[in-house]
Amino acid sequence: MSEWTTIARPYAKAAFDFAVESKTIAQWQEMLVFAAEVSQNDTVKNLLTGSLAVEKLAEIFNGVCGEQLDQQGQNLMKVLAENRRLQALPDISILFNKFKSDFDKEIDVDITSAVKLTKQQQTDISKSLETRLARKVKLNCSVDPELIAGVLIKAGDTVIDGSLRSKLNRLSDALQA
Repeated sequence: MSEWTTIARPYAKAAFDFAVESKTIAQWQEMLVFAAEVSQNDTVKNLLTGSLAVEKLAEIFNGVCGEQLDQQGQNLMKVLAENRRLQALPDISILFNKFKSDFDKEIDVDITSAVKLTKQQQTDISKSLETRLARKVKLNCSVDPELIAGVLIKAGDTVIDGSLRSKLNRLSDALQA
């Protein structure tokens, strides 16, 4: 995430709370993803960092987004423009997605292994993690031959390092101490 994360958090939380209350989580997620993409456009980025009047900036941004934003989404863009926070949209979208995952009791898990995992191994790991984390698990698997053997699992703040490379490093540190 970027330096805008701290600034984005209250906006993302407010948008998520409103979406939950109005039962429009999926719609808000789509709006924020679209608005974040618009804010990353080079031309729009120049406008966001320029010295346009706040009202004009909000009008232009909502005009570019068009019908992709409903009235509440346009109101959020106006508030962000008034506070010069439209650049935080990518982080707002990311945080909104995290709030949604927490709400749905889902978690993305990054698994790095020395060799490609079989479907059975992925299923076994997924079941174990679902039990341990009490959440629905979505695996993102990758291969890193430098691990030598084993796996490295990252689920939020939890890291499980069962790689041979890590064990060798710990053994080396112990021998040098």
